[in-house]
Amino acid sequence: MRFVHTGDWQLGMRRYFLPPEAQARYDAARLEAIRAIGRLAGEEGAAFVVVAGDVFESNLVDRQVLGRALEALRTFPVPVYLLPGNHDPLDPTSIYRSPSFTGRCPPGVRVLETTDPVLVPGLGETVEVVGVPWSTKRPSEDLVARACDGLAPPAGLRILVAHGAVDELSPDRDNPQAIRLAALERAIHEGLVHYVALGDRHSVTEVGSTGRVWYAGTPLVTDDDEVDPNHVLLVTLEDGRVATERRQVGSWRFLRQRFDLDGEEGVDRLEASLDAFTEKETSVVELELVGTLGLAAKARLDDLLEHYRDLFASLRVAEHRSDLAVLPDQADLDELGLVGFAAEALGELRARAAPGSPDAQTATDALGLLYRLARGRPAGTSTPGGDRR
Repeated sequence: MRFVHTGDWQLGMRRYFLPPEAQARYDAARLEAIRAIGRLAGEEGAAFVVVAGDVFESNLVDRQVLGRALEALRTFPVPVYLLPGNHDPLDPTSIYRSPSFTGRCPPGVRVLETTDPVLVPGLGETVEVVGVPWSTKRPSEDLVARACDGLAPPAGLRILVAHGAVDELSPDRDNPQAIRLAALERAIHEGLVHYVALGDRHSVTEVGSTGRVWYAGTPLVTDDDEVDPNHVLLVTLEDGRVATERRQVGSWRFLRQRFDLDGEEGVDRLEASLDAFTEKETSVVELELVGTLGLAAKARLDDLLEHYRDLFASLRVAEHRSDLAVLPDQADLDELGLVGFAAEALGELRARAAPGSPDAQTATDALGLLYRLARGRPAGTSTPGGDRR
C-alpha cells in the first residue's frame, strides 16, 4: 500500500521581504506545488494523501486563498485527509467549519476533526487513518499520547497523522504539549500504529530508530534554514516493511550567503556569484557582508546590489549579521578633491564610520551618499561648501 505524506502547506503565507510582484508568484508556486502532489499521487498509484497540519497559514486567510486551494484539491485523483494544526486549529473561528469551506469542499477531501479511525475508501477494512487535530493554538498536553492511549489494535494497517514538535528534537523537552517519542515508538512496537506522518517541522526528518516516524517537511521552501524543502514523502508499506522516498514538488530557493569584502576583489567575487545564479526570479538570497571597503568600492557595491535586486525574487543584506566598514583611502580622497565644509564633513564621517562606533552604519551610508554626490557634480563646478576648482 502506497500513499503520499505531506504537511505545512501554510496557504496564504506572507513573506515580509518579498515585493508584491514576487509575493504573487510565490503564492502561485505554493498552489502549483499542491497540484504537483495530486499528479504525483496519480502517477505513483498512491491510495491517498495525508496533510499533517497547517494546511492554511491561519483561520483568517483571504477567501481567494481558500477558493483557489479547494480548486487545487479538486484535481486530486485520490482521497485527501487534512489535519488542523497550530496555524489552523479547530477553534471557534476554524476555517474548516466556515460556509466557504464546507460549501465548496471537494467530495474526496476529508478533515480529520476527531481521533476516531477513518477507513480509506476502496481498500475495505485494511487501511485506516487516525488524525490528531489541534483544537487550540496552545494545547496543555501531548495530544498524540492521549490519542494513542485510546487505540485498539487495527484489523489492517493504521496511519497516524499528527502535528507538533517531538520532544527529542525540541529545545524545550519539558514542554507539556511536545510529542513524546517514547510513547509513539511504544505504540508502533505494540502494533497500534504502522506509520506516523508528522507535520510542523519544515525539513524532511526521520525521527527515532523505527523508520516509521517522519516529518515530510514543506512542499515549498519558507526559510533558509530548512533541510530538503520542496519535497513530500512517498510512503510504501509492504510485507511488514516501510519505505520512504523523497519527491520534489516545489522549486523556489531561500539561501543565506556570507561574503568577505576587502576591496575591489571582494566586490568582484560577489558579482560573479550573483551573476552565476540560475532562476534568479525564484531565488531569495540574504547576504552577510563583512570586511572593509573604500568609497569607490562601496559605491560599486551599492550599484551592484541595486541592479541584482531587480532580478532576484528578493536580495537583501542582513544588517544584524553583517559587519562592513567603509573607510576612505587616499585614492578616494584624491579623486574627490573636496575642500572647505565638504572636506570637514568627510573627515567627521570617516571617523564616525570606524568599526565600533555607535554611528558606524549611519556614517557609512552618509559616506556613500557624499561620494556619489561628489562624483556626480559637473566638471568646473564648486565642491559643496568649497571654492571653484
